[in-house]
Amino acid sequence: MKIAIFDPENWREIVATLARNKTRTFLTAFGIFWGTAMLAMLWGGANGFEGLMRRNFAGFATNLGGVFSDVRSISYRGFNKGSHWNMTVQDVEAIRRAAPAIEYSSEVNAGSATAVYGTKKKTGTALGVEGSYANISIPVMYEGRFINDSDVAGSRKVMVIGRNRAADLFGQDSPIGKFVSLNGIYFRVIGVAGQKSNASIGGRIDDSFILPSSTMRRAFNTGNTIGFFMYTAPAGYTPSDNEPAIRRVLSANHAIHPDDERAVSFMDISENFRMVDNLFLGITILAFFVGLGSLMAGVIGVGNIMWIIVKERTHEFGIRRAIGAKPADITVQVLSESILLTLVAGTAGVCFAALVLGIADTLTISPTLGKAGFELHFVTAIGIVATFFVLGSAAGTLPAVKAMQIKPIEAIRDK
Repeated sequence: MKIAIFDPENWREIVATLARNKTRTFLTAFGIFWGTAMLAMLWGGANGFEGLMRRNFAGFATNLGGVFSDVRSISYRGFNKGSHWNMTVQDVEAIRRAAPAIEYSSEVNAGSATAVYGTKKKTGTALGVEGSYANISIPVMYEGRFINDSDVAGSRKVMVIGRNRAADLFGQDSPIGKFVSLNGIYFRVIGVAGQKSNASIGGRIDDSFILPSSTMRRAFNTGNTIGFFMYTAPAGYTPSDNEPAIRRVLSANHAIHPDDERAVSFMDISENFRMVDNLFLGITILAFFVGLGSLMAGVIGVGNIMWIIVKERTHEFGIRRAIGAKPADITVQVLSESILLTLVAGTAGVCFAALVLGIADTLTISPTLGKAGFELHFVTAIGIVATFFVLGSAAGTLPAVKAMQIKPIEAIRDK
């Protein structure tokens, strides 16, 4: 008698064998189901969690640096310890010439301002920026355009209004082309903007009134003083690469002691992003090993039930051998049972995980950012099932070899 792996009678017999002990088969199948589901959900969940976290920085340059003034901590050239100094437009021009690794940059000025349109009034943050600010904190333009270099060069009285402030002052009407009084000075609205991320420098775009930096300095009577200077580093560099050159420029222009690190303060967002990347890598590795542990538990369950099945069917295998079944036929019979159990339960587990992740992705969808990434890619799903198939087959190999080695006479005598 020859047992063919594609023989329908063979598979009906396999199903009947597994159905003889429904409880044991169910518990083993559930272990496989849960192992694959856990691995898939942890893998997709880690990606989704990373997507949710990265939303806080969406549209925000990851290689961002900045410099701003602080108080002197060392007395130098007539300036006492504790005295303050202010960065200027001339400093910015000198920094741009001297710094070795600046891609985009903008001076930023921030201050509180009261906007009035008709009978409506709203207080918010006024941001004075240059055109390159749009390459650093990338805005979402709902209407019109953003501030550009021509606006800055001409000190134009134009404004990009944040989406929330536009709703406060104009409701559902378009503000484009209309004039808004900001601290008593009228500005023409040229755009409505927001931002994807929660991260911001100076204030969220959604809640701000954005002006050309030169116009804001005149309107707020700050002369050539600026609040701070922000920049991005090109590929292959970090913002910190610019710090020595920037410190030399500012120390020379403002009589700051070369060793006074407090007087000139820097930020380097790229360091924070590297920490975040390492955190996500750790979460992914943890999810992988926890899921793999669940997977192995299911595989061990497959091995256990195969050992039990072989033990219970020793007498049957002896009769099969006595009437002509070859050892390979017995091996295929046992392996087929483990393969069937693994494939059915493993596929069900992956499908269940995909359903759960799909629901989570739908619940966390954002109007501006889309889905968070709680999803199981088809290739990943196939990889998980294939991995379990290989491991499950391997788990059934030893019991199959044991069954193959059973001698007919000994098996027939087995009780």
